[in-house]
Amino acid sequence: MKVLLAIDDSRFCAVAARMVLAQNRPDDTTVKVLHVVEPLMTPYYPELGPPYPVSLEDLNKTRLKAGRALVARVTKRIRDAGFEAEQEVRLGSARSTIVEVAAKWRADLIVMGSHGRRGLKRILLGSVSEHVARHAPCSVEIVRRASR
Repeated sequence: MKVLLAIDDSRFCAVAARMVLAQNRPDDTTVKVLHVVEPLMTPYYPELGPPYPVSLEDLNKTRLKAGRALVARVTKRIRDAGFEAEQEVRLGSARSTIVEVAAKWRADLIVMGSHGRRGLKRILLGSVSEHVARHAPCSVEIVRRASR
């Protein structure tokens, strides 16, 4: 079985990783840990022109580096549990990149956390998990953190 574990840097990623470990057997499961960094873009406002204190390119590089560290930590945990694991960090839209990677890798299952946003936040930020569930080429398991 090929499981795509799509993670972000939130507390929901740990819950999703635990779910993968609890529900699958290491001898017949390969896990690909994927983190997608959404690029920061500059709106065009001439009055806000250079010099910027930090370039967007530098910020994106820093975020990619942090993403690689996150994926390495989660991948190590998966491997330590006896699973075969791969890792990937991409720059792009999380929604479309997760679906694209799942299709190209021929995943049997996508596991991802849900932030559980509602109302205006959901409208403004959208729901990555909802988009993936609707467009994925395979089954999708959306894991929610238990409320306390």
